[in-house]
Amino acid sequence: MDFIRELPPNLLNGIIVIVLSLLIGMEQRRHYTDKSDIDIFGTDRTFTLIGILGFVLYIIAPENLYIYWSGAALLTVFLAIYYYQKVKQFSRFGITTIIVAYLTYLLAPLVYTQPGWLVLLIVVVILILVQVKEPLKSLAQRFEIDEFYTLSKFIIIAGIILPLLPKVKIFSFLELTPYSIWFSVVVISGISYSSYLLNKFVVKKGGITVSGLLGGIYSSTATTLIMSKKSKELKKNQGFYSRAILLATGAMYLRILVIVFIFNIELALKMLPVMLGLAAFSTLLAFILPKKNQLSEANVDYDYQDKNPLELKFAVLFALLFVLFSVITYFTLRYFGSSGLNVLSIVIGVTDIDPFLLNLFQGNYNVSLIEIASASLLAMASNNLMKLIYTFFLGDREVFKT
Repeated sequence: MDFIRELPPNLLNGIIVIVLSLLIGMEQRRHYTDKSDIDIFGTDRTFTLIGILGFVLYIIAPENLYIYWSGAALLTVFLAIYYYQKVKQFSRFGITTIIVAYLTYLLAPLVYTQPGWLVLLIVVVILILVQVKEPLKSLAQRFEIDEFYTLSKFIIIAGIILPLLPKVKIFSFLELTPYSIWFSVVVISGISYSSYLLNKFVVKKGGITVSGLLGGIYSSTATTLIMSKKSKELKKNQGFYSRAILLATGAMYLRILVIVFIFNIELALKMLPVMLGLAAFSTLLAFILPKKNQLSEANVDYDYQDKNPLELKFAVLFALLFVLFSVITYFTLRYFGSSGLNVLSIVIGVTDIDPFLLNLFQGNYNVSLIEIASASLLAMASNNLMKLIYTFFLGDREVFKT
């Protein structure tokens, strides 16, 4: 390392530019292996020379860069001639190679002015993007127009609304601000959206079992309701539905554990062994309890959720529930103490527990971490009991027995 530090800066930077330019050029050669040489203006040697040209012209007069930009203008002329001939002879209008050539020319100022990690990141992105043309095309074809609306909604929720909200307390007695409320909405929406994308684009044909697992990431209660109803309607594959419901419960523990780590690392470390143990126990039961004769149709596909989870009205409803549960929790603790909190946890377990748990995890109350963890586990246990009731009344009896 001492030897490298003693090298003249221009020599070291020059070597870096040459190596990175050569890598880009080699990638271009690999990308165009099956195409005629007349389709492109160059590969490894050409791109390496473009990088060297940018480096030489940059170090000649780095104080004003007139020579460097003159070289860029000259490169533009050559690339324009190439592009004109390409369109004229082959009717091909893509400009990816041209853009990569410009980026190669810009390596020298990047190496001199930007941190090394950023330069390497840019080069890696270039290498990847050029090679993933077909996968990206295939992915784009799978996107429906509604998917872009969904992405826009998430950007609005997380990137526009959240930064604009003030961090001023709403109530004098609670550490509750518009920003903290909406941040909770963003966290839950992000987890739900991730589950939705996994189901739609990664494991679309994963079957009932995988749908149950992903459903638990989104909402174990909703997944239990859907799976129970389907088991009763179809009167078959009860073992798969039992497994899916148990896996959804196991996924719920992991999802809540992730949420705890986001809001309260100290609490998360205390809850980690119990939450992992419960998740592992639910998963183990999912693969032990269903009878073999109930698992005969292994290729049954079922999507637990085709509907987009990012509805602004649900985000607003979640925010209102978050505020409501925060106020109720505060007054419960004030007048009834930790025993009242435990009772409240059991009662709220029959509803959506996420708003309640999120306000607990943020530590806005004068209670110990053990009391918060205990109340959280009680809410989850109550919610599991409610899901068992749903299964009894809405599902097939075989599923309930399992």
